[in-house]
Amino acid sequence: MEVLIEAQNIRKSFGETRAVNGLSLRVAAREIYGLVGPDGAGKTTTIRLLCGALQTDRVKDAQGTEATSIHVAGFDVSRQVEQARSQIGYLPQRFSLYEELTVLENIRFFAEVRGLSAAEWRPRCMEILHFVGLDPFVDRRAGFLSGGMKQKLGLAAALVHRPRILMLDEPTTGVDPVTRQDFWQLIIRLVSQADNDGSGVAVLVSTPYMDEASRCTRVGFMRDGKLLLEGTPAELRARLEKRILELRGQPLALLRRVAEADEAVEDAQMFGDRIHLRIQPGKIAEVEARLRQRASVEGSEITLLRPVSPQLEDVFISLLE
Repeated sequence: MEVLIEAQNIRKSFGETRAVNGLSLRVAAREIYGLVGPDGAGKTTTIRLLCGALQTDRVKDAQGTEATSIHVAGFDVSRQVEQARSQIGYLPQRFSLYEELTVLENIRFFAEVRGLSAAEWRPRCMEILHFVGLDPFVDRRAGFLSGGMKQKLGLAAALVHRPRILMLDEPTTGVDPVTRQDFWQLIIRLVSQADNDGSGVAVLVSTPYMDEASRCTRVGFMRDGKLLLEGTPAELRARLEKRILELRGQPLALLRRVAEADEAVEDAQMFGDRIHLRIQPGKIAEVEARLRQRASVEGSEITLLRPVSPQLEDVFISLLE
């Protein structure tokens, strides 16, 4: 499959802070690649480097050859930045709308900036506004749109010139769950639609939400500017298979302290009205037996204690430790 984003050993420092530190990744057409990690991990800086908004720090190998490179749709971002940008649709964390302009006027502005002719812009704008569900609101001023509708308009602006690559920096932060669902349905539809020649769009998205990461084709976990681990959601969850116990009961805080005191429990995290316990390999059965005994001694009640399939949150927390 055609590789549309290829980065090798990219780095970026701001003074003494190394925001991105030797990161390499590849994203193919018709693939959604999710970047996840804690605040300050380097996700936003990585996306800005890939789309040419920032320049990478230059690094040479022992032979004096350039050791850092970014290629987007076959273009070298360091030497062909305008050609590369023409292939990218970029939606930053804070998309800037012209609030006094209507939805259609906003999207027309971005279409003309991207070089669409007078004959092209209107049919393309209406096509993309229909795709994101904003065609009934073409005459509404952008300042009167809800947060979710503004994000959809931002997506429309990023797609109006038919880019091969879509880069989204935490696009659903601050919107309601229904809008998040709608937004992701749009992304999945976009990626599933192949062009006439069989090619398609590649999506790189950063997200703080693990349920969104689970929708991605592949996920990369970042920390301190480095890519710690990448793989499909299933591959990542498999790292903790048969190592997660789900615990419910009363009082929950006491049960958590009892669990944390067990020598084979590596971590105990609250998940709503339950606790996920990460157990050392091969010790789930013995931990179950000890917890039931110790909970009774401590005066707490276990209503449910069972092995469960790990979630991406479990993997993420284990990597952060």
